[in-house]
Amino acid sequence: MATILANALVPIFAGLLFGYIAGLRNVVDNRNVKSLITFVMSFALPCSLFVTIARTSRHLLWNQGRVAVALAIVYFVIFGLTYIAAQRLGKNTAADSTVLALTLGFPNATAVGLPLLLAVYGNDAVVSVAVAIAMGSITISPITLAILESSTVEGKALSPMTRIRTSAWKAIKKPVVWAPVLGVLAVAMDFHMPTYVERSLTVLGSATAGTALFLTGLIVSAQRFEFTWGVGWSVFAKNLLQPALGLLIARFLSLPLEATRSVVLICAIPCGFFGIVFGKGFDATPEVASSSLIASYVIGIFTLAGWIIFLSHLS
Repeated sequence: MATILANALVPIFAGLLFGYIAGLRNVVDNRNVKSLITFVMSFALPCSLFVTIARTSRHLLWNQGRVAVALAIVYFVIFGLTYIAAQRLGKNTAADSTVLALTLGFPNATAVGLPLLLAVYGNDAVVSVAVAIAMGSITISPITLAILESSTVEGKALSPMTRIRTSAWKAIKKPVVWAPVLGVLAVAMDFHMPTYVERSLTVLGSATAGTALFLTGLIVSAQRFEFTWGVGWSVFAKNLLQPALGLLIARFLSLPLEATRSVVLICAIPCGFFGIVFGKGFDATPEVASSSLIASYVIGIFTLAGWIIFLSHLS
């Protein structure tokens, strides 16, 4: 088990550490990361998602339906509870609350999920990661954008349905959303890509994990950290409550053991950086979100190891 944990976790946290040190020492600009984000989210990751899904057997892909439902429920529950708690208990604005909610609700499956589940559960589990990224991109991400846009002067002049429709359209246009859909269509139509096309997409997609890990470390290095009770509760909700909820829902939906393990481990992944990135564009950068982002990775070294060991004994 020690070897499994080392092989699964050391490369991930090494990638994060390299990005963190590079940003901290100003080797790479940690304030202007838009180009890296665009590369990962619009090029490398969509290629990786498409190839991963298109290579999947039809039987295995259809079995991901309940995985998608389980993850969507977990995302919505954590997002909703965090948003309400941040407004009522933390007295935060709607914009700051939704940034925190997305930070906690959407795990960093892009950077951590792909290498982690591949190392622990093999190639079949990577399909669940693709599903996890797609579900977060079409569910709570558009909701976050709609709430953030409603906080602007222009947004307040629009009706709620118009804001939701605009945000949903922006989400649908993103390659990270439609690339996995194309992959599903390729499987449904039994389409076989020419070898040179598949290899070309694979080369670009293979840059996803390393770049995303480095990018996450960069973003973390630019955040301020201050431990508060809010940060403590946020990390508890992200690192412990979310995977526990994932296990409960997976059991309720009667997911197979392999799918249950994938769902729980995806939910145990530390905070994603989408909330922080979205918030910067709307001057919504709550310190509790940035501090929770940092703390979830530090504590995640131990909680991820704990969940991997726990899941190895799950039957």
